[in-house]
Amino acid sequence: NMDSALHYIHNDSDLSTNSSFSPEEERKSKVQDVVPQALLDQYLSMTDPSRAQTVDTEIAKHCAYSLPGVALTLGRQNWHCLKDTYETLASDMQWKVRRTLAFSIHELAVILGDQLTAGDLVPVFNGFLKDLDEVRIGVLKHLHDFLKLLHLDKRREYLYQLQEFLVTDNSRNWRFRAELAEQLILLLDLYSARDIYDYLRPIAFSLCADKVSSVRWISYKLVSEMVKKLYVASASTFVVDLMDELVEKFCRCHKWSGRQTFVFICQVKRHFIQLFC
Repeated sequence: NMDSALHYIHNDSDLSTNSSFSPEEERKSKVQDVVPQALLDQYLSMTDPSRAQTVDTEIAKHCAYSLPGVALTLGRQNWHCLKDTYETLASDMQWKVRRTLAFSIHELAVILGDQLTAGDLVPVFNGFLKDLDEVRIGVLKHLHDFLKLLHLDKRREYLYQLQEFLVTDNSRNWRFRAELAEQLILLLDLYSARDIYDYLRPIAFSLCADKVSSVRWISYKLVSEMVKKLYVASASTFVVDLMDELVEKFCRCHKWSGRQTFVFICQVKRHFIQLFC
């Protein structure tokens, strides 16, 4: 049992929806009874710019790294204590701080649950999608882990943005596109046959023609898994159209590399060759 002097009883009336908090209300909104309040206050003060000048230039990054652990300790019922700090870190001028949050946002979503995720994390996630590549790679590596936690309607909104991952600050950043192909394989389980054909198929075909062989090899697996998904879903029309497109784009390609791509795609899933007959 903690000493009674360290217990702080949180009053629900402090969770006012009024955006104009008084200093006293602002202090009370960060009160909880899980850990010593002084310890939490010390952690929250790590975002103070003066601390970076006097204590450690990377103190904000350390704060961002520890935030999921602090959130887990406090529990989702005390997320109000961390929300402002999280938003401050998410808009920090240092990309390393934002990158740290981007790599852990899927873990925080599990801790907070779907409602808090939709209200407080999705806007931050959307901001990271438009950030530097060093930050975007954080959300890309765990794209499936985050999107699977969203409701279907909200998840479908990101179908329109997936193609933006094909564009990077540095065109030689082939690992970015390779990671995209890996994530698309996982995303096949989250979307319908129609969504796969309309949105994921064009991206997959683009990756199959990538200049880097490592990206192409992962893309071959992506296309074969896509065929399997559509076939299992009994989406015969989509399967036939996809096969026709594969034949037209690669099998009958005037370049040998295109015809080789067709062979490699078939090689990944040999038992689907019969579909071409």
